[in-house]
Amino acid sequence: MLHDIEDRADCERLVRAFYGRALEDPLIGWIFTDVAKLDLEAHVPQITSFWETILLGAQSYSGGAFRPHAVLHARAGLRQAHFERWLVLWRETVDELFAGPRAELAKSHAGRVARAFHNRLTEPLPPMPAGGGLPLTMHRPRG
Repeated sequence: MLHDIEDRADCERLVRAFYGRALEDPLIGWIFTDVAKLDLEAHVPQITSFWETILLGAQSYSGGAFRPHAVLHARAGLRQAHFERWLVLWRETVDELFAGPRAELAKSHAGRVARAFHNRLTEPLPPMPAGGGLPLTMHRPRG
């Protein structure tokens, strides 16, 4: 019988199990090992804090999750298939280790993060207005 994610130790167990899979995965493993050159022991506490904050409300994560992914994208050209594989591995890992509302939240939040990061990394810049310069938006005062 599986239990739900209850504390930081559970978050760390999930993170370590996920990276155990991800680092060996033929589709995305090279991104972690060859491009990011991930130092797992340095990374685990940080990403554990991220999930502890999301799942348990711990307020232990203080950082920006997007920037490192933007750097990876610049180096490796992250594609939708990479995000999809990350998400499959994450969901499989959650399902093998935990069951309950927080486990479901871990999977749904990962889906939102994957979609948001992919969209942000791949959305084209808006066209420049005729004559150059930056586009302006006008707002009326609230009455």
